[in-house]
Amino acid sequence: MTEITVDKLTESEASRELERLAKEIARHDHLYNTQSSPEILDAEYDALRRRNLAIEQYFPKLVRKDSPSFKIGAPVLEKFEKVSHRMAMLSLDNAFSDQDIYDFVDRIRRFLRLGPDHPLDFTAEPKVDGLSLSLRYENGRLVNAATRGDGMMGENVTANARTVADIPSVLRDNSPDILEVRGEIYMAQKDFVALNRRQKEAGNAHFASPRNAASGSLRQLNSSITANRALRFFAYAWGEVSEIPADTQLGMIDCFRRYGFAINPLTQLFHDATALLGHYHEIERERVRLDYDIDGVVYKVNAIALQNRLGFVSRSPRWAIAHKFPAEKAITILRNIDIQVGRTGALTPVARLEPITVGGAVVTNATLHNEDYIRGVDSDGASVRNGRDIRIGDTVIVQRAGDVIPQVLDIILEKRPPDAVPYVFPHICSVCGSHAVRKEGEAVYRCMGGLICSAQAVERIRHFISRNAFDIEGLGEERVEFFFHAEDKSITIKSPADIFTLEQRQKKSLMKLENIEGFGITSVRKLYDAINARREIMFSRFLFALGIRHVGEVNARRLACHYLSYDAFAEAAREAKLPQDKTDDGNEAWQDMVSIEGIGSIVAEAVVDFYDEEHNIKFLSELLAEVSVLTEKRLGLSNSSIAGKTIVFTGNLERMSRDEAKVMVERLGAKVAGSVSAKTDLVIAAPGAGSKLAKAKKLGIRIIDEDEWFTLMDE
Repeated sequence: MTEITVDKLTESEASRELERLAKEIARHDHLYNTQSSPEILDAEYDALRRRNLAIEQYFPKLVRKDSPSFKIGAPVLEKFEKVSHRMAMLSLDNAFSDQDIYDFVDRIRRFLRLGPDHPLDFTAEPKVDGLSLSLRYENGRLVNAATRGDGMMGENVTANARTVADIPSVLRDNSPDILEVRGEIYMAQKDFVALNRRQKEAGNAHFASPRNAASGSLRQLNSSITANRALRFFAYAWGEVSEIPADTQLGMIDCFRRYGFAINPLTQLFHDATALLGHYHEIERERVRLDYDIDGVVYKVNAIALQNRLGFVSRSPRWAIAHKFPAEKAITILRNIDIQVGRTGALTPVARLEPITVGGAVVTNATLHNEDYIRGVDSDGASVRNGRDIRIGDTVIVQRAGDVIPQVLDIILEKRPPDAVPYVFPHICSVCGSHAVRKEGEAVYRCMGGLICSAQAVERIRHFISRNAFDIEGLGEERVEFFFHAEDKSITIKSPADIFTLEQRQKKSLMKLENIEGFGITSVRKLYDAINARREIMFSRFLFALGIRHVGEVNARRLACHYLSYDAFAEAAREAKLPQDKTDDGNEAWQDMVSIEGIGSIVAEAVVDFYDEEHNIKFLSELLAEVSVLTEKRLGLSNSSIAGKTIVFTGNLERMSRDEAKVMVERLGAKVAGSVSAKTDLVIAAPGAGSKLAKAKKLGIRIIDEDEWFTLMDE
C-alpha cells in the first residue's frame, strides 16, 4: 500500500500514524537490541524513524511522550556478561627506534629462512589510541561484540556496539558464514571537545583524553548514553573465520571495506624496513593534523600464509609489531620522595610532583626506580645522567610513553635550590619498622617483615584482584585498604580467601556494609556480583594472581600451557627437588619443570620455594575452598596426532628454523620442551645432535629425523 505523504495527512490520521510508528519502532528496538534477532533491514528501520520524525515536525502538537525521537539505543542492562573469545585477542610487541624495525624484519627473514633479496611485503597502519573490540557476525548479522579484556575473555558490549554508526548490523556483499572482525573504537578530537563541553554544562566530570572517553562510553550500562557519545570504529583484523576470503592482510582489509566497515585510509603496503620507516616518520609529522589520536604505527607481514608460519610468542604475534612514537616530556618540580612497599617487600621510591600534563594526562607521580638511580649511577656503579643525583626540590624532566608509568628522566642542575641535600635511602620499612636489606646482586631493598608487614599483605591483595589476575571490579586501592584495616571481622579482608567469604560473613553480622559511608545497597550488590563472577578462573590467571616471585603474566601462561591443570602443576611443584650440587640434575619433576621453554632454574626454584612454605599451603587451601581453577586452553588443534605431546628438537635443523619448529608444534596442540626428560614423547634429531639424543636413547624415547617429522605433520 502506498503511504500518504506527510503533507496530505489530516491531524487525526497523523495522530494514529504516530501511535502505530511508536509501537512498531519499539518492537523492532526490542528485537534488535535485546534479542539480537531483527526482522527488518537497517534501511527499512531507518525509513520508519524518518517518517515518524517528519510527521512530528509537520504536526509538533502531536508529539507523543513515548516518541521514538526521545529514545536512543537499548534499555539499561543489569550488568555486562563475560564473553570467551574463540580466538585469543593478542597484544603487540613494541618498538621504539628505527633499529628495532630493522631487527624486526631481520628476525622474520631468519625465522622463515628468507634471503635478503627474497620479496617480503608488510602493511603499515596508524596505531589508533582507542579500545580494542571484536565483532562476531553469523550469516552476515552482528550477534556479539566484546572488548579485549584479558585477551581470552572480554565484556559483552553488544547493545552499545549497535549504536556506533561505523559498525554495520548487517554486512554488505558476500561475507563468510562466521566472521569475527576486530578493530578499534575511538573518539574523534572534535567530538571529544564537544563531549567535555556538554559534561561541563551538566556539572559532570570531564574526560582526561579521547581514549578514556571512548572506553568509558562503550562500557556504559545504558546504551543510550553510548549512542550520544559519537563513537567511531576502524576495522583492521579478524578472529574466527569460517573461510578466509583473502590471502593477504591488505586483501582482508579491502574485504572489510566491501562488507561496510570504515578502514583507515593511511594503511599502505611496503616492501622493506626503509620504506616502512619513511612512512612512519611521515605519519609522525602529520599526526597533529589528524582528527583522532594515534600513538604509533603498526607493521604486519602481508601474506597470511607467512603469518601462520610465524605464529605467536607468549601473547603476541611474531608477524606484527607496534612502532611507538617517542615518549613525551615535561618539566616540573619534585616536591617529595615517598617509599612504597610492594607485595614482595621491595622498597620503591616514588616522586611526588607538582601536577603537570604529559602526553594528554595529568601526572603527579613518577617512578625513581631505586637507590642507585636517585644517586645517579647504575647497578654496576657507572654514571647515569652524567652522575647528577636527584634531590627534593629539583626541577625535573618527566617522561611518559603511552601507558608506561611516568619516570623522572633528568634534572636541571642550574635550577637546584641552594638548600637541597642528597637523598638518603631508608634502611627501615616505613610500614612495619622491620629492617630493609639489599642483597648482593640486587638493585632494591626489601622489607624483611614478611607477613607481619601490612603493606606487603595489602599489595598482594591488590595484585590478586588486578586486571590480569582475578580482575574484581569495585575493589580499588582505597577499598582494599579499607577492608584490610577494618576492625569488624565481618568486613575484614586480610587474605584473598576473605574476599570470597565477605558476603556470607555479612549475612550473619549486625554491622552492614551498605550502612557505611562510601557504600550503599547498589554498590554493595555490584561488589558481591563482581566477586561471585570470579569464583571460576582460568589456570594461567590464577597462577599469576598468586604473586609467586618471577612468575609474571608470561611465565604463568608458559607454566599453565605445560601442565594444563592446576592440580598437575601443584603436584609437580610439591614433588620437585632442587639439585644439591653440580653433579645432581634434580628429580624428574624438577627436570620436567626446567625443560619448559622460557622457564629456567630461577623461576622453577621460586615456584618450589613457594610451595615449600607452610603458610602458602594454608593460604591456597582456604582460597581453593572458594574458587574453581579451570583447565587452561591450549592454542592449537586438539585432534592432531601429536596433540598433548611433549616434543624436543636437537641438533642443527636444516629444513626449518628452531623457532618455526616450535610454532608448528604449538599450532598442532603439542608443546616444546628445552630438555629431554621421562615425560618427553618425541625427539626430532638433526645433524650434530649430542647429549639430548643420548639421553633420549637411554630413556627409550621415540626418535625421528626432520624428514620423518614433516611426514608426521602431513598425516
